[in-house]
Amino acid sequence: MTTTTVEKIANAVLYEGYILYPYRASAVKNQQRWNFGAVYPEAYSNATKGVDSWTMQTDCLVHSGRQTSLEVKVRFLHLVSREAGELTTPTSESDPNLSDFNVVPMLEVNGQYFQTWQEAIEREIVISGFELSGADPEPLQLPFSFPATHAIEPLRNEETGRIAGVLSRRQQAIAGRCEVSVRRLTRDLLRVTIQIVNVTPMTDARWEDREAALLRALVSTHTILNLSGGEFVSLLDPPATLAEAVAQCQNVGTYPVLVGVEGERNCMLSSPIILYDYPQIAPESAGDLYDGTEIDEILTLRIMTLTDEEKREMRSVDERARQILERTEKLSTHEMMKLHGALRYPGHPGEKKHE
Repeated sequence: MTTTTVEKIANAVLYEGYILYPYRASAVKNQQRWNFGAVYPEAYSNATKGVDSWTMQTDCLVHSGRQTSLEVKVRFLHLVSREAGELTTPTSESDPNLSDFNVVPMLEVNGQYFQTWQEAIEREIVISGFELSGADPEPLQLPFSFPATHAIEPLRNEETGRIAGVLSRRQQAIAGRCEVSVRRLTRDLLRVTIQIVNVTPMTDARWEDREAALLRALVSTHTILNLSGGEFVSLLDPPATLAEAVAQCQNVGTYPVLVGVEGERNCMLSSPIILYDYPQIAPESAGDLYDGTEIDEILTLRIMTLTDEEKREMRSVDERARQILERTEKLSTHEMMKLHGALRYPGHPGEKKHE
């Protein structure tokens, strides 16, 4: 297995839909964020009558050997509410009170835009060395939590020397649990179940509280499973003898596929986005565009038609949006032509391919 290959696929899943064209916070589609793989607090899920789930479950089949162990890695985004605040009265650095501000969509200080936006921090939960050999292991439960944080960044006017505004970043606490259980189907065939639950408290949750719930949700949640001394069974193309066992697997909000070097069966990615076995990042792609699997060439051409003012706003959303713009503006003619298309002939292993 090539770790880099798996990480590229996993990161594409992690940030899919993070920001959409035209990559500006003022765009309607970016004001009502769309998030794949969101696992909401239980209280909010109950308030929506299960429309927004508080659990995610992965079921997969494993051929075990004499010494088989499993590593489970759960990854998700923890959202941060970033607010641009305009101070009621500009203040000097000697005045520590920066809490009196009015939230605005965008603030301009020193010719630079600062925008209200949702940032994200990557979170990771790892269970290593879970033994699958011998008798059925006891179910494992790993609680996890991340604390609430709040920080205020002053924005100083260079001409007056006074603080004109702030960036307020607030992150809500999150609490959850990862559960791993194993059921032996035959002497060497196991069904492994990984369940991720969100038990973050949310008092008096209502249907209308989606934005508040999203800040307490596990976003873009996905699971990477690595085996040592065993093999996964493809759930998309299983052997006929295992079709019934595969049909009994219950995957909730996620779709497990084989990843890595084609033919190897020691790694699986359980993704909230439907993929095929051994997915790949197109070699023609210059980098992540985040926009719901849109075609790279179309998005690139659209970015190039943005006005200078639109690009200025895009550049100031956050670091990821800025990188998209700068990468697009640096594309050479040859790199642009590569985006136009490629022909691939799957054929048999080892058959020559022409592009």
